[in-house]
Amino acid sequence: MELKIAALSKYYSGKRVLEEINVNVADLQVLSLIGASGSGKSTLLRLIAGLEPFESGHIEVNGKKIIESKMGDYRKKIGFVFQDHNLFSHLSILDNIMLILDKVHHKNDSATKEGVIKLLTQFGLEEHMYKLPHQISGGQSQRASIVRALAIEPDLILLDEPTSSLDPVLTYEVLSAVKKLADQRIDFIIVTHEIGFAKHIADYIIFMEEGRIIEHGTKAILDNPQTPELKHFLDKVLSFSDESKR
Repeated sequence: MELKIAALSKYYSGKRVLEEINVNVADLQVLSLIGASGSGKSTLLRLIAGLEPFESGHIEVNGKKIIESKMGDYRKKIGFVFQDHNLFSHLSILDNIMLILDKVHHKNDSATKEGVIKLLTQFGLEEHMYKLPHQISGGQSQRASIVRALAIEPDLILLDEPTSSLDPVLTYEVLSAVKKLADQRIDFIIVTHEIGFAKHIADYIIFMEEGRIIEHGTKAILDNPQTPELKHFLDKVLSFSDESKR
């Protein structure tokens, strides 16, 4: 993965939510965005996905500059996993995935369907593929969303806090599915509050606060933060787990 962002700013209703974001990284597989809620992580991810316009700056992914007039073609090669699974409630898990492939990518042959079933099996969903979303757990729904993102054979997968509404057991299920992406050498960017998971899986960490990048680097910054903001954030995030070990 190669990601170049220069002087990127984003406003909502006149309020600036991203301020002069600059990133220049290459030869990465897994990038993690961390920070408190409201720090701008999800907004940045949506801009990288081409889901929203931005006021100034530019974004380049794998050598391709995001241009509004060509956004449709760009988005076809980006897999996105939302906080909530965003599955169509009236369609089976299998049909949810096949619909995207059919309507967006014009693929609906038997080989495509066999490939989707293989992915569903790989992610432990073979027994649930004909069920409706409300008939499976939240963790299973998010795994189905990961399969949907994978099925389009994307250049990059973006995951926006995929465990935010899940209990610890389901969180483990989804993070195990995300780890499979890493094991398969698939490039992805993940927004997560699971700092231990980010430390385990990410090649590179970006810490954000109030719409700005405060600190970034390899996972070593989580053990040795260089800014007071990241140190304070980690002290808060890790304090209870540290206390429980005493």
